[in-house]
Amino acid sequence: MVSYRKRGDVWQYEISYKDITGQYKKLRRSGFRLKSEAELAASQVRTDFVDVRQYRDADLSLAQYFERWIQLYKVHSVSDITLRKYTNTLQHIRIIFGDIKLRDITKSLYQDRINYFAQTHAMRTVATFHKQIRAALLDALDERVITTDPTRKTVITGQPVRSKKKALDFGELQTLLHTLNPANCDELIIYVAAVTGMRYAEILGLTPADIHTNKSLVDINKTWDYKYRTGFKKTKTAASNRQISLDRKTAILLQDYIQAHNISPHDPVFLRNGVAPVSAEINKALTSKLFEDHLPRITFHGLRHTHASVLLYQGVSVLSVSKRLGHSNITTTQSTYLHVIKELEQQDNDKIINVLNTL
Repeated sequence: MVSYRKRGDVWQYEISYKDITGQYKKLRRSGFRLKSEAELAASQVRTDFVDVRQYRDADLSLAQYFERWIQLYKVHSVSDITLRKYTNTLQHIRIIFGDIKLRDITKSLYQDRINYFAQTHAMRTVATFHKQIRAALLDALDERVITTDPTRKTVITGQPVRSKKKALDFGELQTLLHTLNPANCDELIIYVAAVTGMRYAEILGLTPADIHTNKSLVDINKTWDYKYRTGFKKTKTAASNRQISLDRKTAILLQDYIQAHNISPHDPVFLRNGVAPVSAEINKALTSKLFEDHLPRITFHGLRHTHASVLLYQGVSVLSVSKRLGHSNITTTQSTYLHVIKELEQQDNDKIINVLNTL
């Protein structure tokens, strides 16, 4: 039902409708010089938006609509990890789109905001950001909350990603270790990975009871399920159950961290408010640190490769490295680090010839 009234020198239309709960609501707009202008505007609303509730939805900001869309379509239907990705997109929307309303988002405005986001993010990140917003806006289009798709034919750009290496060399590893802050949870995790070669889930599974500071040893006998948060789990293989040596500095750093945070003997050392950081978060922290140190980009798992490669280059036997990494057999180590072994073999051949030449 639509009614019109004159307020001072301008006209106002009022549309009565039922909201989603069945309660009567009113949509009012004023400021029209002539009644005919008010009638035309009200008619346009009723034509473009079959249900006036959809017009009210278009009055929401993109951030408000996207947040509601997450609650409707993603909560309870995607994993916690995926849900965090949508929540992260929502945070970016709030910054980049501000209070811009759905009905005011044009194709050119949307492209401008995507270009702005691309100034500080890699193309792959921009593509994911766009994909998630587009999914929400296509639902809005289906419901006639909006009448056109502002994301159609959007051009995706982004910052170039530095090429990744599989591992750091000895000097690069030294630089990284010397600039890490062991009082910071993420950076201590990175430090431990670099000096032990432990897998990420193994590090998260560490408890104070596993760390023997006086003997500079650590027991690796369980992992932590950081994906589905089910708690402690078994190690990857039987061979992954192992005891490895620590350097004295690392043992003390761990002990200091445990004491500073008053961690109970059988609680995970690296949980934050009872929750372990997911691999994407720790990889982001590592990438940021490598960028600060002007070092090549590697993944968190690359720290394990770095540890093994450095030991091999320093003359530690393949068998010892294999046991330290928790490989099921030496063949796994040999195949993984074949390029290193071949390089060391060539160095050994040169040594053999030098010895023979002295005979």
